[in-house]
Amino acid sequence: MFEFDDSWRFASPGAVPEAAVREIFSFAKRSSHGDRGWSILETFKIYFARSAGTSYNRSSGPGWAATDLWSLMFDAAANAPLFIEAFLEACEDVHALGAPVASVPDVNRVLRQHGTGFQVDPPKIIRATVGVEPVAVSAPTASERTNALIQRSLQNSERLLNDGSYRQAVQEVLWLMETVATAFKGMATSSGSVEGKYFSQIVHDLRRIHKGGALEQVLGWAMGLYGYLSSPTGGGIRHGTDIADPADIEEHEARLFCDLIRTYIQYLLAAHERVGDGGLDES
Repeated sequence: MFEFDDSWRFASPGAVPEAAVREIFSFAKRSSHGDRGWSILETFKIYFARSAGTSYNRSSGPGWAATDLWSLMFDAAANAPLFIEAFLEACEDVHALGAPVASVPDVNRVLRQHGTGFQVDPPKIIRATVGVEPVAVSAPTASERTNALIQRSLQNSERLLNDGSYRQAVQEVLWLMETVATAFKGMATSSGSVEGKYFSQIVHDLRRIHKGGALEQVLGWAMGLYGYLSSPTGGGIRHGTDIADPADIEEHEARLFCDLIRTYIQYLLAAHERVGDGGLDES
């Protein structure tokens, strides 16, 4: 049984659109290929009958089983969390029978594309962050090649977030922040120069050079988050996690971390343009 607001079991917080029901139904059909296809369809029927609040009756053949499953899924769609729970729990049983099943990212993609307002964050079913745009990052003075690298990394991170690969999504933008920071290598100002070659060293030098200013403060916040995410007993992102008590990142945390890091990346780009020599370039 998945975890979600108990009140959703008694009063529907929203329905699943028919287009999404059809796509989830197609997942069930794909799982039912082979000699055990009829049994697999019946397994899905058991769960959706319970979700729809009706009795389960075995169909007279595989063709009717598919028709009856569609009818049960359509009825169950009136309550999105119960519908999602029914499908995923049925998938667990079907997988145990040796059949391929749709993954949680597959289900989340359908739920997101059809605007259901719900997502799966195992073992929870949660409200989705519908309509929330990621923090924008731009580097107007950067070269075409540099801009392409930045935007490709940001797009990869957002795709991973939407697919439910939360740890990898945060890793991607953390890597990008480290990469962008290398633009400051060797930079000389009237207050000193950046001698470091790696993120923590570069940030240390920048904070020393700009002591007392906003840059020192913002980079201190960035280093705080970087340190937490790097620690095996913290976020467990960069240096692995504590195997005895592994860190687990949920969707809302991953989106927060990604947006914060995006903000720091944008700040670094603007700072380089302001205190540097006219823009970020790989040459």
